[in-house]
Amino acid sequence: MSFAVIQTGGKQYKVKAGEILKIERLVNSKLNSKIEFKEVLAYGDDKTAEVGAPKIDGAKVEADLVKNGKNRTILIFKKRRRKNSRRKNGHRQEFSLIRINKIFSKDGKVFSEASKISKSTKKVEKKEEAKAK
Repeated sequence: MSFAVIQTGGKQYKVKAGEILKIERLVNSKLNSKIEFKEVLAYGDDKTAEVGAPKIDGAKVEADLVKNGKNRTILIFKKRRRKNSRRKNGHRQEFSLIRINKIFSKDGKVFSEASKISKSTKKVEKKEEAKAK
């Protein structure tokens, strides 16, 4: 199983081709657009691994943006006892949901590729059966 370690939003993620990942919000990105992560720290598979110092030049990871959204509300409540002082605040962290498509090695060749997304064919088959009857 091949993998890559990428850095985005101040965090590092170990990703595989075909994986759906929740990361920090990508600004100025539109739905179903291609995103390239050029900060690849390492990549490899069961037999070999390539580690950068700190990055691997030429390696990249290609992904599709599936969704932009916000997490659930986290309540922040601060109270100072015996002073009648309290404050209630909320926060919703923004995120981007991405699907990893391809992992490219440092020489530009495709190291790993996700299988194509096939839409649910069961619904289509049921409709065809209903029409045939």
